[in-house]
Amino acid sequence: MAYHSVIVGCGAYLPDRVVTNQELAERIDTTDEWIIERTGIRRRHIAAEGETTCDLAQAAGLAALRNADLQADDLDLIVLATATPDNTFPATATEVQARLGLRHGAAFDVHAVCSGFIYALAVADNFLKTGQARTALVIGAETFSRILDWKDRTTCVLFGDGAGAVVLRREDGAPDVARQGIISTHLHSDGRYKEHLYVDGGPSSTQSTGYLRMAGREVFRHAVTNLAGVVQEALTANNLTAADVDWVVPHQANQRILDATARKLQLDPARVVSTVSQHANTSAASVPLALTTAVNDGRIERGQLLILEAMGGGFTWGAGLVRW
Repeated sequence: MAYHSVIVGCGAYLPDRVVTNQELAERIDTTDEWIIERTGIRRRHIAAEGETTCDLAQAAGLAALRNADLQADDLDLIVLATATPDNTFPATATEVQARLGLRHGAAFDVHAVCSGFIYALAVADNFLKTGQARTALVIGAETFSRILDWKDRTTCVLFGDGAGAVVLRREDGAPDVARQGIISTHLHSDGRYKEHLYVDGGPSSTQSTGYLRMAGREVFRHAVTNLAGVVQEALTANNLTAADVDWVVPHQANQRILDATARKLQLDPARVVSTVSQHANTSAASVPLALTTAVNDGRIERGQLLILEAMGGGFTWGAGLVRW
């Protein structure tokens, strides 16, 4: 029997606290105009003291379950993408599992930084396609504010906290472009570029959390090339062109990256979902946050063809073609 997976619900959560560019300008050497011109970011949400990645993930997961009209007990798989787990171990996904009251199935984390949600989606999709699971909760959740050097204006203005999630359900039949569901996923990595985007800490190397460090120009250059390439790969694999796509839902790193990638693919920028001005870069949470935003405001409708794409530290990058 052949199977495919369908996204039957989505949800998101953002911390209550909003930090504007003006507030940051009072603390570091920057301005609202400088941040907007170079990134498109106007504000970001920051987790409250004591508010953890698990808290954000649980809230987004519950929202996705409500949207899917399912209960937590319907799940038999949780895959959580995060680069900011609550603890070195256990996996934050197992904390979410316990809070949801699940005593069956499996839960684990996936770590691919900003590409994490695409990786987690691919992993869950393959579990369902092989018949190993029937219903999966896929979450991207981050508290990047905890690993930022708030004295480094080149990085601290770029990131925010948040979580987004989708619920996948297994359906009969192989994936097909004409059928609702995940059609294909495409994942890549190249570890040679670690020094361009990394955190300078870790339990094995420094026994400390460390801070995010980034070579912005190099990341920009690789991001545009890699993202355009993996989107084209997904289209070519399914005998499609950019004109067939209704919406691109990208990782929300920087508005200039979104614009440059659209130009490289000759995509209408109006078909690219952008939430970076309101959320900033929320790493693994950004794609499901943007997806949920566009579903809730009516832009994304059932039956439309979507490309989800992201690139993150490692470098990692990937895309998923989805019939919503």
